[in-house]
Amino acid sequence: MEKRELTCIGCPMGCQITVELEGQDVKSITGNTCKIGENYARNEVTHPERTVTSTAVVLGGDKPRVSVKTKANIPKDKIADVMKEIDAAVVNAPIRIGDIVVKNVCGTGVDVVATRNIEAD
Repeated sequence: MEKRELTCIGCPMGCQITVELEGQDVKSITGNTCKIGENYARNEVTHPERTVTSTAVVLGGDKPRVSVKTKANIPKDKIADVMKEIDAAVVNAPIRIGDIVVKNVCGTGVDVVATRNIEAD
């Protein structure tokens, strides 16, 4: 049986959680003080996901780059590929918060959206 030690990031408590696995099957989760911790630990050991934040190039804007993020979590093993796609993105000003910068990034079904407004020159 494999044991994994995690620090929960689901809430400010930062519980130290121990997950016991047999193969991919979660056998036990201990150390969490709430259901959020249990859900976080189960997902982290079976299907880890992350939100990705970065910047994309802007043409004709009052700023040269716009901050962006994935609209939802993506599989952790796709982060490098997602970053390459974001790095290749070029958008034209004006840009508004929530505008799609990369649609369906890396076939994940998740869009990359702007997180700030950029005005045209």
